[in-house]
Amino acid sequence: MDADARAHSSAPGARRAPLSAAEPAMPDPWTLRYEGFDPVQEGLREVLCAVGNGYLVTRGAAPESRADGVHYPGTYLAGCYDRATSAVDGHLVDNEDLVNCPNWLPLTFRPEGGEWFAGPPVRQRLELDLRRGVLTRHALVADPQGLRTRMVQRRVASQAQPHLVALETTLVPENWSGRLEVRSALDGTVTNTGVARYLGLADRHLVPVSQGSGDDGLLRLEVTAAGSPLHIALAARTRVHHANTPLPVDRIGEVEDGWAAQLLTLDALMGRPVTVEKTVAVYTSRDPAIGAPLRAARLLAAQAPGFDRLLAEHALRWAELWRRCRIEADFDGIGSLHLNLFHLLQTYSEHSVDLDVGVPARGLHGEAYRGHVFWDELFVLRLLNLRFPELTRAVLRYRHRRLDAARQAARQVGLRGAMYPWQSASDGREESQRLHLNPLSGHWLPDHSHLQRHVGSAVAYNVWQYYQATGDLDFLATAGAEMLLEIARFWSSSATYDPGRGRYSIRGVLGPDEYHDAYPWAERPGVDDNAYTNVLASWVLARALDTVEALPGYRREELLERLALGPQELDRWQEVSRRLHIPFHDGVLSQFDGYERLAEFDWAAYRQRHPDLRRLDRILEAEGDSVNRYKASKQADVLMLWYLFSAREVRDLLRRLGYPAGHELLRRTTGYYLRRTVHGSTLSSVVHAWVLTRSDRRASWRHFRDALTADLRDVQGGTTCEGVHLGAMAGAVDLLQRCYTGLEIREDALWLDPHLPSALGHLELDLRYRGHWGVELALDHRQITVSLRESRQEPVQVRFRGSPVTIRPGESHRFTL
Repeated sequence: MDADARAHSSAPGARRAPLSAAEPAMPDPWTLRYEGFDPVQEGLREVLCAVGNGYLVTRGAAPESRADGVHYPGTYLAGCYDRATSAVDGHLVDNEDLVNCPNWLPLTFRPEGGEWFAGPPVRQRLELDLRRGVLTRHALVADPQGLRTRMVQRRVASQAQPHLVALETTLVPENWSGRLEVRSALDGTVTNTGVARYLGLADRHLVPVSQGSGDDGLLRLEVTAAGSPLHIALAARTRVHHANTPLPVDRIGEVEDGWAAQLLTLDALMGRPVTVEKTVAVYTSRDPAIGAPLRAARLLAAQAPGFDRLLAEHALRWAELWRRCRIEADFDGIGSLHLNLFHLLQTYSEHSVDLDVGVPARGLHGEAYRGHVFWDELFVLRLLNLRFPELTRAVLRYRHRRLDAARQAARQVGLRGAMYPWQSASDGREESQRLHLNPLSGHWLPDHSHLQRHVGSAVAYNVWQYYQATGDLDFLATAGAEMLLEIARFWSSSATYDPGRGRYSIRGVLGPDEYHDAYPWAERPGVDDNAYTNVLASWVLARALDTVEALPGYRREELLERLALGPQELDRWQEVSRRLHIPFHDGVLSQFDGYERLAEFDWAAYRQRHPDLRRLDRILEAEGDSVNRYKASKQADVLMLWYLFSAREVRDLLRRLGYPAGHELLRRTTGYYLRRTVHGSTLSSVVHAWVLTRSDRRASWRHFRDALTADLRDVQGGTTCEGVHLGAMAGAVDLLQRCYTGLEIREDALWLDPHLPSALGHLELDLRYRGHWGVELALDHRQITVSLRESRQEPVQVRFRGSPVTIRPGESHRFTL
């Protein structure tokens, strides 16, 4: 999915150089630092220095900047989408975009009568404090007359009060005294122009409703979305003080359509700090427990605490989050792990729970993929299940509210059950593109990514994993089971019987690989019997039958009656789940039926001509060829099976389907596809690190390091500036949490089978499991200790390499490796 989600492809000029490995971006494990100003790197820095709280995220753009091709101020509110229609190559294209919301940051200054500071400064240092969620900017500003001013700015998006964001600016005149002018504004004229490949499409989503500067000293701004009933309101309070003593200020309002500002004028003395606090409240019509958004914003802005108190409350909440996310490991990349967790918690937090939002693939950090929800929650929720299960439950509720849309989608293609969309946004309809542009050739091509039906299996897998981690039978009975059963019904309906094989087939789909969207000898899109899709479909059908048995009797009868599920259909599920066709060739799992008929690719020749083959599909199409002809993968979706399941579980799944699966299958299959994969997705390194753990720990560690720093180093050369890759960020952390510990959750037990890479000497982490808030794991290359904090919860069964041990609250058990 990664490089462009098969949507409108990026223009060649949109690529930016990756972060130099020599640049000391993380001087300590809790600080991200950038020295100086680099226009080429500005987009990347804005994303990685973003601050957020799960309700909103604001990019780390300079407050004085505008969208100009270098800077891109952007604030994104969870779940705030707008739909617009564009003309593309003679076609009308309908897109629903995550809206770039009004910019609350604008603040600049000048010595009276001089030029407004518009950047860049003479000197600058950016520091993102990951412990407290504070972005600090140190800068030296010089105007054309040589007047120099030192500036320190601190910025937060409150984790304590999610509707509040704040910017504190301290100015110190170095070589002048006189009148100082400061302009503080709210800008509702912003557009969605943050992704080069979307330029030319409809980008103006905000329509001004009202703006002003009131007698109460507050700025106000209200906008509505152009194609939806969404309303967004902001209110800003700007105060000026020296050492917490208010300074006399002259205020003048400046109001235009979609723009509200205050011009503040005061006396400044050389060497005396002047602090300007800008506190902004943000509400939308989607928020619960409010009346009118503008009234709520004005009330909160007027009553908000000062910056220092707001920061103290905010830092306290971050301290709580870090305690719940404790991972201690002795390797030099621990700072990247903190950075990844930081951005995950900024995208989805306790403040997201009541908003009816999913997990956007690119966070709330930019406009790539239009802010849509794909399958990335498959990588994110595996981490959250053992840290913040309440967040997982909220994501699954988002999916459950869109179950009827998934049912409708299945009916539209003549199938039963629920067919979840590859791309989802506000209402659950399919948001995938039907055309995409190859910038290397200039050709508009059909986009078949909506055929990735496996997203439904990801939803079902997430439901079952949440239930295993929490034992939350109430959720399973009220929402989870309904989704799981309807997804199973869809797979049963999709499977057609092949008398020649005596097996069932699922035809016309795409796997996660995405490079192969059709057979080179066929006219219709899609491939048949994608191994990942079929094995997951079999697993879903089996778990659906388990779910029916797990439900309380009265609820089972209710649900079977509601869904009109009778014994005959359940018998078919059993049959299909055991007789789906899984293709093999050369002693390995085939990506799909007919894969062995594809040609081998001349890797050596192409690597000489194209050092970067991540977008091999574009390269070949531009040369009049097609990646569909070759055994080449963007990401090897067959290996995803060993990412989701242990080697033993995969063998059991295949044997249940009637296929012999020995211990060598993983090694052979991994080696085969590793030689044929270009890692065009950031998720590919996560999966390869996972599956290589048991066969090549050194290679696993290399892939882990690649995944962990993918966004920090912008390994895809210009994509991170459009938003973080949230699935890869979470997946990299989960490699430490579950892969190297060998931690699995199944059969009402914690299973452990550690395999630490040699580069990782010691690992400690705290987990939540079935009501236990304190499950502590500590391991090295000799032993692993499992401890439970005191509580009134039931004992936990731990299976160490298959052998069961029961641990009670307040007890520890040490296992020798």
